[in-house]
Amino acid sequence: MLSIVFHKRRRLVRRLFFNHEQVRTMSRVKRRTTHPPYWHVLKNNQRQDEKISSDNLRFVREVIQDKYKNKSPIKGSDLDIEKKEWDPKTKRSGVIARNIGVQHMWEKDGKKVVCTVLHVLDNHVIRYVPPEEYAKSIIGAKVFRNRKPLGCLVVGAEAANPDRFTRQYCSLFSEVGLLPKKRLARFIVTPNAVLPPCTPLTAGHFVIGQAVDVYGKTIDYGFQGVVKRWGFKGGPASHGATKFHRRGGTIGTGRDKARVWPGQKMPGHMGSERRFCRGLKIVRINMKYNVIYVKGTVPGPTNSIVQIFDTLLPRRKFTEAPPHPTYFPPEDGTLPQEDIWDSSLHVFGSPSISV
Repeated sequence: MLSIVFHKRRRLVRRLFFNHEQVRTMSRVKRRTTHPPYWHVLKNNQRQDEKISSDNLRFVREVIQDKYKNKSPIKGSDLDIEKKEWDPKTKRSGVIARNIGVQHMWEKDGKKVVCTVLHVLDNHVIRYVPPEEYAKSIIGAKVFRNRKPLGCLVVGAEAANPDRFTRQYCSLFSEVGLLPKKRLARFIVTPNAVLPPCTPLTAGHFVIGQAVDVYGKTIDYGFQGVVKRWGFKGGPASHGATKFHRRGGTIGTGRDKARVWPGQKMPGHMGSERRFCRGLKIVRINMKYNVIYVKGTVPGPTNSIVQIFDTLLPRRKFTEAPPHPTYFPPEDGTLPQEDIWDSSLHVFGSPSISV
């Protein structure tokens, strides 16, 4: 009799503590996608180049330059930019940049700072998507499900030869008079930060000491084991270990659950995930070469494409008005300062010891 009660109690304890069922709506969670964005038309041209003479090639280039003639509003077109007032709730546009490496900087007290060098490419505003249209898209419907929708700016970077792209893709830029861009990005903006098409965006869009968020894709390591992917210790190097040095070990038990739970750490594809680095401080801006130095590291390898925009961290946002809606050259024609440094950094070439 006592043995029956003991077995019933043990069975009850086992059900309470060892028989948890994990319910998921999906059998497999997709962590990454390698296909291009779906919100613009087919980009690459699949036809082969035909053999043409040098004279015909020169004529084609002249026709392309006449067709895609830059009509930037800053260069004196009929488009006018309404400079509206800035407020703390304003969302400005971002820029597309290329990660060109890491460089060490030094503060005045001798502390070394690791900075990432970001080259702002030839960014131009392609079009503005109004809130009514953007709210009907797949991403817009998710973002603005329970709040007032906002519009977005489509920004392009890295102009290229139109022959490399399809006719549908080139039609996105022919209306604004720009060469087709290799890179496209969308940035949600408030009505007071809307920019007309063809407006250029440079490194002057940001200021020294500002905190920015950088969005990019991490390094793709391919298929990796559990030691490199998850940091497992692995098995012993000797003393009876046979082909178990970098194995993951057991992935489940044969008791009540008798299955592998979703989310189990196992070998698989590592990297190539889209990540945000928030609150990075801008410590140096080179206006001549459109280069921004941010404190810290950003997602992705060297020569990768990232997006830079104002930070969303509430304690790191603007307290004073930035260049709004973007940076415009002075009307008198004076050139801006070529290299702007943060006050905490030691400027190369200046004396390090003062009496």
